[in-house]
Amino acid sequence: MSKLVAEALGTFTLCFIGAGSICTATMVGAGYAGLLGVAIAHGLALSIAVSATMNVSGGHVNPAVTAAMLITGRIKVSGAAQYVVAQLIGGVIAGLLVLAIFDGMTAGGGETAASVVKEAGLGTPFYDAAKLSMGKAILVEGALTFLLVFAVFGTAVDPRAPKLGGFAIGLTIAMDILLGGPLTGAAMNPARTFGPGIVAAASGNLKVFWSQHVVYWVGPILGGILAGLVYEKLILARQKDA
Repeated sequence: MSKLVAEALGTFTLCFIGAGSICTATMVGAGYAGLLGVAIAHGLALSIAVSATMNVSGGHVNPAVTAAMLITGRIKVSGAAQYVVAQLIGGVIAGLLVLAIFDGMTAGGGETAASVVKEAGLGTPFYDAAKLSMGKAILVEGALTFLLVFAVFGTAVDPRAPKLGGFAIGLTIAMDILLGGPLTGAAMNPARTFGPGIVAAASGNLKVFWSQHVVYWVGPILGGILAGLVYEKLILARQKDA
């Protein structure tokens, strides 16, 4: 139970700060730090979430990371399923809290101003289907998650890893958002999309959630599994043989 609570709280931290920072950026407008501010907010949140939970649950905080740990034999199927459920619950609670805070707020002020929650989609990652195909969106999410999970294995899983806590992992997500944020929202985490997304969809603030949701499961899961296998088979295994 302590592991599941840790995973739920860690995912809550990422989703609450991540989605909330996007809503804040939407509310403040040009006076906010924009993409850089959102990237830093996500990076700091993940750094803290992973560092605070890694000694309890391993600090997955992401179904894609859990999938990589499953495929490399570091967690059993039953444990992985429970982790994913806990992560999704943490994300949904975060979405509910962000909605409670920003509901009714407007971007720019005035009664006719746009709703912050609707304009931001409650901070849910999404892509513009007119500019990016579903295949390319999956490719972007997969590539970004590959880098994230590779960083997880290199800085937290590898027994030779430097004692950085979740700092390097947080830097990776911030780096990825600077590239992928304008493309797909750079979720790299199904729970990050599912939590705020399902709350936004249920409250009528996000219409594209269900039509795009497959992207934010397939891309991160495939990218995470590939990164885990590459590190396990081509780096760790070769070091053991040497």
